[in-house]
Amino acid sequence: MVKKLLIAAACFAALPAKTQTFVVRDPVISQMIAEVSTDSLRDHINNLVAFGTRHTLSSTTDPKKGIGAAREWVVKKFRDYARNSKGRMTAYVDTTTLAPDGKRVNKSLSLGNAIAILKGTDTADKRIFLISGHLDNRVSDVMNVNAETPGANDDGSGVAAVIECARVMSRREFPATIIFVAVSGEEQGLLGAGYLAGKARKENWDLQAVLNNDIMGSNHSNETDIIDNTRLRVFSEGLPAFELDKKAAGIRSLGMENDGPSRQLARYVKETGERYVDHLELVMIYRNDRFLRGGDHTPFVQKGFAAVRLTEMNENFNHQHQDIRKENGVQFGDLAQFMDFEYLRKNTAVNLACLANLAASPGLPVDVTIDVKDLTNSTYLSWKKPLAGKCYGYYILMRETTAAQWQKKFFTTETGIRLPYSKDNYFFAVQSVDEKGHESLAIPPVVGR
Repeated sequence: MVKKLLIAAACFAALPAKTQTFVVRDPVISQMIAEVSTDSLRDHINNLVAFGTRHTLSSTTDPKKGIGAAREWVVKKFRDYARNSKGRMTAYVDTTTLAPDGKRVNKSLSLGNAIAILKGTDTADKRIFLISGHLDNRVSDVMNVNAETPGANDDGSGVAAVIECARVMSRREFPATIIFVAVSGEEQGLLGAGYLAGKARKENWDLQAVLNNDIMGSNHSNETDIIDNTRLRVFSEGLPAFELDKKAAGIRSLGMENDGPSRQLARYVKETGERYVDHLELVMIYRNDRFLRGGDHTPFVQKGFAAVRLTEMNENFNHQHQDIRKENGVQFGDLAQFMDFEYLRKNTAVNLACLANLAASPGLPVDVTIDVKDLTNSTYLSWKKPLAGKCYGYYILMRETTAAQWQKKFFTTETGIRLPYSKDNYFFAVQSVDEKGHESLAIPPVVGR
């Protein structure tokens, strides 16, 4: 049955190859990575800081200061880039009105997310991939609307990454759709992300991955004084927040606590990011987020979407949620002078590589099953071809049950494969792949007979 089979321990062959070899980077994606610019990122950050404050409750009408001016500036940047998209990219501020909540919203609020949509070229392909950062910021008092609030790293860095990805990717074509969004209201309770995730669920978007970027531009931690710009954290939930009560028995019976959609996305980010970005290790963190903090990926996982958070490895809390001041010779405040723009470039490039690889890939394999009707020391997997995209073949992924990452890949052009490995001893998943090696997300099998 299997016409072509490749097994490799690290990276894997360009598909037409007959023997084991190492995968090469797609030159188109590599060129996009090369276009990510530290100068552009620095300019994005400086423009964001210049608004004085981007507090969610700040002015939405002042043309030069506040959240309203900031979100209009982001949309203007998107529209400038859209001129290179041959009409495929559109941009707007998506607004909703929120009433006071007695918590962190003390007045009627016009909440606005700055959004750009790069439509896919395949009209039959309904898949959406989303990258986000949060536009708003704060100082020590979360309700202080008037203080000078640079918000350079938290989360100017994430928004700058979103804008830079839009700049580079607007000139390219992808079968699937990519959404770039600078959400508002993160510091007041993940409000903009909650609104957008609710809309995506209500409108039944085929939203397959969310990359949320929050605090990703500094390399120097306080307390420990670690300086390191070679590692980036990827946070992902284990057990799914969405409808866990319905899924728990199946997860428990198969030992799949570590194989939910967000964890699979985190593995994809690690493999793809490290493939394309030199001198950077993606560190998977088996938590949805950090202690005492929350990010804009959370409303998406709560609605059942695969979403992860990308955050710098060594945070400096002297430069987060702080009034600008000096104490005992220590400068506090989220100022651009404390950022590492080469580190931010690499972290932005990870996002771009993952978005490009996903949006160019075929759709997910359908109805992936593992045959358990007999006691065997082999494993039989079967599936159906994806509903969208041009699929050349499939990767079957395998790892030991205690392993964090996939350890082996097998390739076939068929829709079924028998492997000489016991189904009792390993985890498996299947990816669709096109002729250029763009892989879909991995889909673990369900039990079939």
